[in-house]
Amino acid sequence: MKRDALRAPTGIGWRQPHYQVLMDERPPLGFLQVHSENFFAAGGAAPQVLAGARAHYEISLHGVGLSLGSACGLDEAHLASLARLVERIEPVRVSDHASFARLPGRHGNDLLPIAFTDASLAILVANVQRVQERLRRPLLVENLSAYLAWDDDHLAEPEFFNALTATSGCGLLLDVNNLVVNALNRGADAAGAERAACAWIDLLRPGSVGEIHLAGHARLPSGPVIDDHGSRVDATTWAVYAHALRRLGPVPALVEWDTDIPPLPVLLDEAARADAVVIAALTPELET
Repeated sequence: MKRDALRAPTGIGWRQPHYQVLMDERPPLGFLQVHSENFFAAGGAAPQVLAGARAHYEISLHGVGLSLGSACGLDEAHLASLARLVERIEPVRVSDHASFARLPGRHGNDLLPIAFTDASLAILVANVQRVQERLRRPLLVENLSAYLAWDDDHLAEPEFFNALTATSGCGLLLDVNNLVVNALNRGADAAGAERAACAWIDLLRPGSVGEIHLAGHARLPSGPVIDDHGSRVDATTWAVYAHALRRLGPVPALVEWDTDIPPLPVLLDEAARADAVVIAALTPELET
């Protein structure tokens, strides 16, 4: 593999505290990720801010509101707002989560985990295909950090996502921090969480992953590990990321930081670390 083939520079989540400083300094980044719903408004400051960023960076739209796993179907008004934003911004990628938050007439604020069953797979496939038809582009669907499981789960999670991507034509947004968090909450130590997350990745269909997410997590005093996106990426997650790169190749990656947001240089340092991991993980394959 030639060194040019490793050009998948890392992006960062662009949050309000960094709007102005990032536009003033314009550091080199692969892309910026924003939460789609924050920019649905047709007028006002938010669309202007995003349009200004789009003039200098590729934009990845990451949503939390499609509720792709809801049996009651999609909110067509929400989907229409997303479609208008996609048309306006022409993002490099569009993504949401393998979760549900909707009941008829109600929408919650949590990304609730879906069951890994044939029935929930059929619901997810139908909703994903509807979104892709409306947006006229493939969607990426993210694996969750989940703090409970359903009694009727009978599909392994990687098998579930393999079936989703193969049937719907969507891609997987692989959140490696979520894999680590889930393993830790099942009782694994750091080494065991690394092994479990790497084994999860090894079961994925080749070519199905369109983006990777990296983030920090926190262990609460009561015991659970929370995917809070509020700290630097830890050593276990970096190790799983390196494994994912060796398994999947140079997939675009994002550093997420959504709580206790630090000064921009800290976030840029994490992005630079991710770029260095790409080189270190894939250098043995380079041509001499």
